[in-house]
Amino acid sequence: MGETTTVLIVDDHKVVRQGVRAFMDTQPDLTVVGEAGNGEEAIRLAAEHAPDVVIVDLVMPGMDGVEVTRLLKKASPRTHVIVLTSYHQDEHIFPAIRAGALSYLLKDVGPAELAEAVRKAAVGEAVLHPQVAARVVQELHGARQDTPNAFAELSDREMEVLRLIADGMNNAEIGESLVISEKTVKSHVSNILSKLHLADRTQAAVFAWREGVVRRQDESRR
Repeated sequence: MGETTTVLIVDDHKVVRQGVRAFMDTQPDLTVVGEAGNGEEAIRLAAEHAPDVVIVDLVMPGMDGVEVTRLLKKASPRTHVIVLTSYHQDEHIFPAIRAGALSYLLKDVGPAELAEAVRKAAVGEAVLHPQVAARVVQELHGARQDTPNAFAELSDREMEVLRLIADGMNNAEIGESLVISEKTVKSHVSNILSKLHLADRTQAAVFAWREGVVRRQDESRR
C-alpha cells in the first residue's frame, strides 16, 4: 500500500474529536497525527506535523475556525483545510473559503463521506455540502446583486461598527466605544465583510465613505 494521508482534527468538543478519530483510525490509508481543542494548539501541531489535511470546527472559544484556517495555511501552506461545522449561513461560509478552506461540510455528514472528503482534499479536490455549494454557485452567478440600499442586510449594531471602522477605529477601540467585548466586535466585523462581500476592513471603510454611511449616521444624530 502507498503512503497514508495524515490528518489533524481541530474541535473544542472532545467527544467530536474522539468520534472523528475513532472512524479515521479504522481507515488503513488515513493516519491521525494529532488533535487540537483550540486554535493555538492547532497552529502549533500544524507547524510541527505539516499534515495533509486538517479538519477544523468553525465556532470555538478564543480563536475561531476562520482565523485558525488563515494562520494554519501560513504555517503549513501544503495542508488542505476541511471545515466541519453546524453552520451554513453566508457569514460563516464565505469568510472560511476566503481564509483558505478547501472543503466545507456540515456535521450531519456520515463518517464514510467525511473520510472520502479527506482523501479528496489530500489531492486538492474540494467537497462542499449541497446547501453550501448552492450558495457558492448563486454567488458566482451574481444572484445577490447590489440593491439601492447596500446596507439593508446589516443590523443596527453592525451599522454602528461599520461607522466606527470608517472612523478609523480598531477592534479594541470599537469595543470600548460600544461597551462590548473585542471578540464580539470581531464577530460583527466578520459579518459585515461577509454581508457586503468585502475582503477586509479597509475595503469596508472605503465602501462606507463612498456610500455615505458615515454622513448619514452623523446627520441622523442631529
